[in-house]
Amino acid sequence: MATTGHTSIKRRDGLSTLVARWPFLGQRRALVAYIGAIVVLDLAAIVGTAVAIPFYWHDPLVFLSLMTCGAICIEATRRLGMPAGVSRDLLSAWWLPVALLLPPVYALLAPIVLQTLLQVRVRAALLHRRVFSAAAIGLAGCAASFLFRGLAPHAWPLKGGDGSVVMLAVLAAVVFSLINTALIAIAAHTANPDAGWREVLWDRESVTLDVVELCLGVMVTVGCGLHPILLVLALPPVVLLQRSLLHAQLQAAARTDAKTGLLNAAAWHREADTEIVRARRTGETLAILIIDIDHFKRVNDAYGHLAGDQVLISVAEVLRSQLRDYDLVGRFGGEEFVVLLPGADLHEARTVAERLRARIGRMSVAADEAFITVTVSAGVALMTTHGDDLIELLAAADLALYRAKELGRNRVCVPVAPPRLQGGAAG
Repeated sequence: MATTGHTSIKRRDGLSTLVARWPFLGQRRALVAYIGAIVVLDLAAIVGTAVAIPFYWHDPLVFLSLMTCGAICIEATRRLGMPAGVSRDLLSAWWLPVALLLPPVYALLAPIVLQTLLQVRVRAALLHRRVFSAAAIGLAGCAASFLFRGLAPHAWPLKGGDGSVVMLAVLAAVVFSLINTALIAIAAHTANPDAGWREVLWDRESVTLDVVELCLGVMVTVGCGLHPILLVLALPPVVLLQRSLLHAQLQAAARTDAKTGLLNAAAWHREADTEIVRARRTGETLAILIIDIDHFKRVNDAYGHLAGDQVLISVAEVLRSQLRDYDLVGRFGGEEFVVLLPGADLHEARTVAERLRARIGRMSVAADEAFITVTVSAGVALMTTHGDDLIELLAAADLALYRAKELGRNRVCVPVAPPRLQGGAAG
């Protein structure tokens, strides 16, 4: 049985609290240590390769040409902006040829140049993220460069269109993508150990974009290998693809809540209406959950809105990780979240809600001088049993949530009767 709900906020006062906070302190220190190690390794690789590689005037000219193309690509898409959070681009079309055609030191320098342009000209992200991204891409490019040059000591035989050399370029590009993804995935998993490796590695969309990037990068490499002047022909289609990709990401960002990355209220309503129409047509059932963080105002009052935002983000991450890909998860504003479960009956919906309640109850968010744990209450409504359309289902789930709050919070409730039989709505 669920216990009385509360928000637990504990001060750092002694060994017991320090032990309780150790997972979060250790997690933060591990992440800082990992990022620091990658950056130091990148700097050491720059120094080592710069000293070891002989200098030829042809190399910096090709490097400058590729970086100029990258800068033009960034400037051509700058006015579109870049959505907050994780976003994808096609800049590997320029630093991948650097890795395959030039000595490794240039592969280490290329992402520094382009990440600096992104930071200054497009959107100022957190500096440590830019630095880490540049280091991770640089190390992946350096490894791909050493591999390709080891297998094909003279990369410029691409001028002859040798098919075996092109296949080696493809192999090196795959290695570049694997190493870069692994380095970033380790950082993401260190920051959030509760997330599964599948979540921080690849999904279907990421794999598709990676394949597109690799194909584009190899094609630009082959073109530049035949003659650098062909970069003039490669630039317009890359710019067009980059603009299309950013436009799609901006459209997706317009559907999501900026703080949590979940669907915003308007987008959730639209998609939920579509699911209800489909359920009526097929005769399937579905359920709706309304989830509210208990005593959330106490977190904001005690620690400020930044700490409250971190709690919201953490709750959103739990919801994403515990639900199916086709479940609809949205934020209705404030501390309230809503979930639509296609095909779920009442027993399954309650089981899912209890799992979410228990998982969020075990979650902790590190603050400067404390760690914060919260509980949630949830209301469950089932289609046809508690309502026939979205408005009725939301009203029923809201009544059930109100009942959960009255009974002491930190629990899951269903309406005691369909809303149409109730004698009034609760606020």
